[in-house]
This record gives sequence, C-alpha cells and structure tokens, in this order.
Amino acid sequence: MPKISSKGNAMPASPIRKLVPYAENAKKNGVKVFHLNIGQPDIKTPQVALDAIKNNAVEVLAYSRSEGSDEYRTKLANYYQQNNIAVTKDDIIVTTGGSEALLFAMGTIADYGDEIIIPEPFYANYNGFSTASGVKVVPVNSSIEDGFALPDISEFEKLITPKTKAILICNPGNPTGYLYSEEEIEKLAVIVKKHDLFLIADEVYREFVYDQSDKHHSVLNNFGLEDYAIIIDSVSKRYSMCGARIGCMVSKNTAVIQTAMKFAQARLSPPTYAQIASEAALETTQNYFDEVIVEYKERRDTLIAELQKIDGVIVSKPKGAFYCVAQLPIEDADDFAQWILESFEDNNETVMVAPASGFYSTKGQGKNQIRIAYVLKKEDLIRSVEILKIALSKYTNL
Repeated sequence: MPKISSKGNAMPASPIRKLVPYAENAKKNGVKVFHLNIGQPDIKTPQVALDAIKNNAVEVLAYSRSEGSDEYRTKLANYYQQNNIAVTKDDIIVTTGGSEALLFAMGTIADYGDEIIIPEPFYANYNGFSTASGVKVVPVNSSIEDGFALPDISEFEKLITPKTKAILICNPGNPTGYLYSEEEIEKLAVIVKKHDLFLIADEVYREFVYDQSDKHHSVLNNFGLEDYAIIIDSVSKRYSMCGARIGCMVSKNTAVIQTAMKFAQARLSPPTYAQIASEAALETTQNYFDEVIVEYKERRDTLIAELQKIDGVIVSKPKGAFYCVAQLPIEDADDFAQWILESFEDNNETVMVAPASGFYSTKGQGKNQIRIAYVLKKEDLIRSVEILKIALSKYTNL
C-alpha cells in the first residue's frame, strides 16, 4: 500500500474542529450544543457587501489578477491609510483568506528547517501552516497569570539562532484576546532590527478593541519597520464574512511582495465574487463597527463575570478579539471537551469548547485550559457557563 508523507502525518488536527463528530452525534441524539469552540461571529454581514453580490453585472466570472483587483487593492490601501498605515495598492497582495497570506509569508521568508519564534498560546493553525511550509515553530511561553503579556525580550533573544527568520504575533491575540501595547511593539521592533528578522503581525482583529484606554498599534504604525514588517489581514471577522475567504498580505518591503507574487501566480487568483463583496464591505459605516464593539464588550464582560463565579477556574480578561483562555480545575481538557459532548447533557443541552493544548507548540502546555469564543448572545453565554459549571462538578467526581 502506498505510504502517506511524513509531512502529512505531522500535520496537527485542529483543536477547534476535531471534536465536530462528537458534537454532530450529540445533535442527532436531540441535544442542543452551544458552540463556544469556533470564532464564527453571529453578527450580520454588512448589507452593502451582500447587495454587491446580488446586484453585480458580471457576465463572465473571470480570473482576477493574481495580486487581486486594482479596484479592491486601491480601496484597501485607503482603508489602511485611514488607520495610519501608509501603504499603496502595490504593497498589497489579496489572498484566499488570512490563511493563504500566512502561507505566502512563510514561503517567502523561510526555507525548509528555518525557524519562526511565536509567543504561545497562539492561533492553532500556525502549527499547521508551519508544518506545511517545512518551518519549525520555536515557542516562547506567555502566562495566564499576567494576562498573556509579551514575554521578556531576553526570552526571545535566548531562542534566536542562525536559522531564525521571523517573530510572529497575533494582535489582538487569538486565542488569548491579548492586545500588545505600543511599548511592546517597540521592543519587538528593536529586536527584529537588531537581529535582521521579519516581524509578521496577524492583525485580523484590529477593530476589536474594547476599552477606551486601549488602542491597537499596527507594526506599520511608525515603528521604522518598513523593511521588516509583514501584516496578515482578513475580512472574515471585521465584516462577519468568514465564508468569503478573502485576506491579504501587506508589506512595504518590495522584495517580499515580489517574491510572494510568485506564490500568488502559482495559485492563479483570489475568488472574484468574494473580492466584489469585500470591496463593497469597505463602504461599511462606522456606526456598524460602533454597535459591534458595544455588543462584544458586553459579551466579554458577561462571560468573564460568569466564569469567575466557578471555583477553581482562572481566566484572563481579554482586551481585544473575541476569545479568552480559561484554566479549569482538571488535568486533561481534551478528555473533558470530548466527554462533555459524548457523555453529558443538562436539560438536553451541552457546550462545545476548544481544548487549549492545540494552541501551544510545547508538549504538555495548556492541558488544563480551554479557549472560549464569545460569539453567542449574552443569554446563551450565561447558559453555556452554567452548563460548564455543572459539567465540571460531575466530571471531577467521576
């Protein structure tokens, strides 16, 4: 029998999606499942984007340019300029989701066996993207005790080798919701310039910042990183358009863009209809975002307050995105997350969570933690935490 590749065998399963069969079985048995596992917003997609699909005059659904349409990239550059990110359309490559942008970035800057340093816990698919690209993730651990703040720069310096090509951050963070301060970005800027590394910043949650005292700082906001910074972005969360699968890679480094273009050409082009919707979404009024932020802030505050009522649970209050990591009074969150779907219900209801071990690269880390996405309405979040509390009580007494 032909053999599967070692790379294929090394590909990690998604902690967000691997328990789907258990959730589907629960539903078949009549159990309602509250999905806390996946960052699929329930906020409505802007009508202007949906109307652009319904009312367009396209007669031939043709390829777009490999870097994305001129019209979309021009309007996207204007969006960035409004956010104090001085780029032009020539600094942007439109991709099939932020996922492809990350793959392009890794393919552009790293050879097989090269290393990228990432503060953990991190977006689980970074493990998958690095495996697919032949890149080694070198984790630097952040802690729930200090809210997953940036580890001391000396910890990064200990890990830098001749094979280190970049530092990768997610800001605001998935799965932690941590928002990097201006001082922290400045520290990262100093170290990447000192060691001649790239700084890749996944900024897809840029708009999701909840407290008036906080502000998102992009790596291209006047940190002198024009030759070093690569931004990963996406319409998925910003406009509740996960299914559009439109993202982009942004860099002022001409060599980076020219090289990434070869990867873009190899996959031909990003989807045409989705670009039409994404271009229209840029016309979304500020009122939409203001309402969304108010809603998510209330959801965050509700979730954290309810979790803090459970004995033994430790939770860090996120400053952005719409996730939090909770540490549970158990040893194995993977087993618990499966058990709560497979063997537990309360009044015919249960919850689906994402075990946090899949958001770490270091073996054994995060085993008693889960990631929760607060993308449900407040009353459903309250009920979900109630179910979680009951389940924990029963599970710990098994």
